[in-house]
Amino acid sequence: MSLNIRPFMPADAPVVDALHSAVDWPARSAEGWRWLAANPARPDDFPIGWLAEDEAGRAAFVGQFPQRFWIGAQPVLGVTGYSIIVPPDLRGAAGPLIRRIMNREDAALFYTLNANALSAPLYRRHGLEPYPQATHGLKLAWMIDPVAAGVAGVVRRLTPHLSGRPGPERLMNRRLGRSPALRLPPQVTPLDRFDEDWDLFWSRLRSEGRVLADRSAETLRWRLSEPDGTLPPIRLVYRRDGAVTGWLLAQMAKMSRLEPPLLDIIDLVALRDEPDAAAVLTSALIANAGRLGAAKVRLQVVSPDLLEALGPLVRRARREGGWGHAHARFDAQHAARLRAGWSPTPFDGDYSFCLRPVPKA
Repeated sequence: MSLNIRPFMPADAPVVDALHSAVDWPARSAEGWRWLAANPARPDDFPIGWLAEDEAGRAAFVGQFPQRFWIGAQPVLGVTGYSIIVPPDLRGAAGPLIRRIMNREDAALFYTLNANALSAPLYRRHGLEPYPQATHGLKLAWMIDPVAAGVAGVVRRLTPHLSGRPGPERLMNRRLGRSPALRLPPQVTPLDRFDEDWDLFWSRLRSEGRVLADRSAETLRWRLSEPDGTLPPIRLVYRRDGAVTGWLLAQMAKMSRLEPPLLDIIDLVALRDEPDAAAVLTSALIANAGRLGAAKVRLQVVSPDLLEALGPLVRRARREGGWGHAHARFDAQHAARLRAGWSPTPFDGDYSFCLRPVPKA
C-alpha cells in the first residue's frame, strides 16, 4: 500500500471530523481547529496534524501538539501526538504518521501520556520508553456515585457492540451545568483570572529548577479558551498568607455515551515547600464532585512525586489503567535533566482538549 503523508490543512477538517465521529470521539469545530493553530508555542513551520492517504483517497490522521517546556530558565520544545485514528482499511499507517511527528530535530522530547491498550506497544517500537518509569501505567479514580458507575458497567457487558458507536447519551443527570457555589476549605479559592498573583506563583515554580510545561498566564488564557468545551473548567488555587502556592484544574467529561459524567483532573501542581496543597485541593474537588454531577473524579497521569503529595488520598482511590499509557523519548542533550526533573500531569499531554465533552443540554 502506497501512502502519501502530508500536513493537515483547514480544508481537511471534514475528513478528520468524520474519522473522529466514526469512533465516537468528539469532532472539532472550525473554531476549534483555528484555536489549535493559534497555540502560542507552535513554531511557524509546525502543522497541527498529519494525514496519510492511499490511492483510493482513504485517510488516517494524527495530531501533533507542541508545548514550551522549561528546564530551569531554559525553554525547550516538547511534542505530543493526539487523536491518532487509523481505519481498519489503512492498517499500517500509524507507524509512518508517528515517524513524521518524530522527524523534528528541534524538539527536546517526544511523548504521549494518553496511549490506549492497543496503541501502547506501538510507541516502544519508535524508541519511546515508559515514563515515569514507576507510574506510567497508573490512573487514580475516586468513586462519587457507585450506582451510576455500576449501571455503566452492566450496560457495557450487556451491549459491547454499542461501544464506540454514535447514539443517544446515557446516564446524564440534572446537576450538570448548574454551577452551584463550591463548598471549599479556607485555604482554597476559585481562580477567576490570571493576574499578578498567578505570575508570582509561576515564577516561584520555575525558580525551583523543575522541568515544567509552560503555565504562563498567556498560555493558560489560550488553553482555557478552547471553543469546543460545553462546561467551564474548575479552577482552584491553594493560598498561604494570601499567595498562591498550589493549583488544580479539572474538567467535566464523558468517556462515551454509555458512561456517566466524571471530573478529570487536568493539572495539579504545588510549590515544593507546600506539602499539603495537592491533597487539600484534590479533597476539595472530590467533596464537590457529586453536586456538580460527576460519578467519579479521575487523575489520568500520575508521577511518583504526585503520589507522595496526595498522601492518604491514594489509599482511597481505585487504581485504573495498567497498560502503560505514558511514554517518552528524550534528546541526548537534555535527557539527564528531563529524567531527573519532569513530573508530568495530564496538562502536559492532550487531555484538556481531547476529552469527550459532556453533551449540551
